[in-house]
Amino acid sequence: MKRANRLRTTLPLNGNAIIDRNEIRSINLPATEQGCFPMLSREQIQELLLPITDPETGKSLVEMQLIRDIMIKEDRISLSLVCLETDETKRMELEQEVRDRLREGGAENVHIRLRDATDHERSQLNQRETTGGEEKLKGHAAGLEGHGLISEDSGVHFIAIASGKGGVGKSTVTVNLAAALARRGKRVGLIDADIYGFSVPDMMGIEEGPVVEGGTIIPVERFGVKVMSMGFFIRENNPVIWRGPMLGKMLRQFFSDVAWGELDYMLLDLPPGTGDVALDVHQMLPQSKEVIVTTPHATAAFVAARAGSMALQTDHEILGVIENMAYYQCSACGQKDYIFGRGGGAKLAENLHTDLIGQIPLGAPDNHVSEPDFSPSVYKAGTDTAQLFDEIADRLIIKCE
Repeated sequence: MKRANRLRTTLPLNGNAIIDRNEIRSINLPATEQGCFPMLSREQIQELLLPITDPETGKSLVEMQLIRDIMIKEDRISLSLVCLETDETKRMELEQEVRDRLREGGAENVHIRLRDATDHERSQLNQRETTGGEEKLKGHAAGLEGHGLISEDSGVHFIAIASGKGGVGKSTVTVNLAAALARRGKRVGLIDADIYGFSVPDMMGIEEGPVVEGGTIIPVERFGVKVMSMGFFIRENNPVIWRGPMLGKMLRQFFSDVAWGELDYMLLDLPPGTGDVALDVHQMLPQSKEVIVTTPHATAAFVAARAGSMALQTDHEILGVIENMAYYQCSACGQKDYIFGRGGGAKLAENLHTDLIGQIPLGAPDNHVSEPDFSPSVYKAGTDTAQLFDEIADRLIIKCE
């Protein structure tokens, strides 16, 4: 049977951003502050889920360690459900049973991520069946457990750059922020996680691809930033026609199969919206923080609130909002014209309970193809816009360190 693997989550309004097209209203108080059920502990969650059995083996999901990555904060519970079952209907029934039991225990805001068991995990299960061993399955961070780069004590600060919609300049902000952090002497990596709409290599003027040494990919370095992108592996701008699980697998390879070396910061250019890749990143990197990019326009800020709400629901700190295309400044007289309106970024930051950490003007870099370090989108060090990105980088460094 053909699998229909999907990443699933619920986005209930209770305790999260309520979005109105005319006004982005403030985020409600967490449910625990409104007199709802007290939050369950990890042990209570496991106790509630203990009776649920895997359809394929008939054994308890908890005893088989197929309930992973339990995260608890205020009124929110998120977890991963590792599936041995391939039948989509049975998978959905299993997910619903987990959700129902947690709700019976008082958990109203539940996020469940379904993922397939890897071949290694299936092999471990079979080995336990034949030997009677009690070795526990690993699986934190969606198959990247124990990887030095993403371990909580690695010292790497992960910052995901997100937006609610395309066309707001999120990738432009990402590459310039990465370059600004490098100018501040930081060791920076950049993953172009916008796997459908990859653009980072072109924006940074990267013409060569990564090399492979001993089965490990060496990232391309540009402007002091180590870069990996799906664009390195696609010929002639062909479209990527993949489903969610394949996207997640590629993203995991960007962490596991790339020789990043020592890093201080890892930036991830997320796809617009709140789809599979964004969910994968939130699940793989529970310690990552987020920056939301918007324009001053009310509609862009309205849609960006969804990305911010998703970050809060998955317990990821929002470091701030960057308002791109905030104004156009005349090069002759210095007058600012607010072409897309004013206040969208500030209002969004206020309602996400974070800071407006930068306003970037509308305008292209004054770069020329004849220059040895030509890039279509990275502003030269010392220019007015580059200095604005330097100031944003300084603010992020203070927040992270």
